Amino acid sequence: MQEFVEFSSNNAFLVSGLFASALAVIFFELRIKTRNISSLSAPLAVQLINSGATVVDIRDADKFSVGHIGSARNIPEAELLKNPENVTKKNKQALLICDTGARSAECATRLRKNGIDNIFSLKGGIAAWQEQNLPVVSD
Repeated sequence: MQEFVEFSSNNAFLVSGLFASALAVIFFELRIKTRNISSLSAPLAVQLINSGATVVDIRDADKFSVGHIGSARNIPEAELLKNPENVTKKNKQALLICDTGARSAECATRLRKNGIDNIFSLKGGIAAWQEQNLPVVSD
């Protein structure tokens, strides 16, 4: 314990940064849960992805291959609605993406009505993602 106190006093900025980061993550998670947000802006989506969310692109394979978020899996909307458990295993959060955000928001809403709470959509879709100059990859 003495070593922890000594480390903390010698590295006050590091310890402060660690606590500030932890508080920011907790605040973000609580805000999403209490406001029942289902569509996220690109910056919030980045935070969700960085916290380990599964990214699912519900567009057809042709559009997916032209450009998608690097970690995204391509699961067409109809298939996802039939088997949502493929994406939402182990209470993991999922982010749905389409061209403009309309289809993914509708899909997320339908899944939420069926009891899947950890699912979100990217507001504005891949178009909003690219508008923010965030990276996309192509196959």
